[in-house]
Amino acid sequence: MQEEVTSKTIALAIKTAKLDGKVLQAALRQFMQLYRKKRDTPHRGKQTLKQLMRHGTGVSNIEITDANIKAFSQTAKKYGIDFALKKTDDRYLVFFKGRDADVLTAAFREFSAKKLDMERKPSVRRDIGEKKAEAAKRMAARDTVKKMDRGIDR
Repeated sequence: MQEEVTSKTIALAIKTAKLDGKVLQAALRQFMQLYRKKRDTPHRGKQTLKQLMRHGTGVSNIEITDANIKAFSQTAKKYGIDFALKKTDDRYLVFFKGRDADVLTAAFREFSAKKLDMERKPSVRRDIGEKKAEAAKRMAARDTVKKMDRGIDR
């Protein structure tokens, strides 16, 4: 019983000279009004599937791999798409409102183009790693030659 009561406790701060029933009633009425307004306004962006279904529109879905989900989230946020994610194995199902299909198509085009550009650009880290490997090979070969020269001189 105690756990149930504490889980439903709220904090309400009122600034007043004299606290009476009318002031308390007005504060609670205003609190409830703000609570209902926040509860009834639809969420934007990433949300739960339950919240997305509350919008009252049809829901569609697509599959995205685990590696691409962060980049997709950024693009969806940019386009203002309301979506929900559900993970299955190594893939994510992205649920979105049916009326957002055209916007999602445009967002996916941009997302795909960005992904292709990233793959086409040379990787600086890979280049540095390759150059380090080449330098290490040259140094090893030079050291081998020096050791051989010392052996010949003796």
